[in-house]
Amino acid sequence: MTDAADQIQKTISANDVVLYMKGTKDAPQCGFSSRVAGVLNYMGVDYQDVNVLADPDIRQGIKDFSDWPTIPQLYVKGEFVGGCDIITEMTLSGELDQLFEDKGVTYDKDAADKIREANS
Repeated sequence: MTDAADQIQKTISANDVVLYMKGTKDAPQCGFSSRVAGVLNYMGVDYQDVNVLADPDIRQGIKDFSDWPTIPQLYVKGEFVGGCDIITEMTLSGELDQLFEDKGVTYDKDAADKIREANS
């Protein structure tokens, strides 16, 4: 593995939930990253954010690692879940709740329900 791939593997192994994004969870720097970070923040998920804009090797490395061309990318318990569109769909369908429950990730179920109510 390359240095970037090693670093990515270590990060996703050491954290239950990791979001590779443009910017940070407190200051997203693109709309797609903002949407996914907003969902996770609102649902009270404890996650590690990785700002791909801070390191060009990680920015390209995460795309190669997942074989997924876009940012953001969400990992749960070491597994790639998807990007903005997939996370949005999973949130609205309840699949993200189920994934968190299956993987033992703590989240606010009421907040998740409110997101669905607001988008129905």
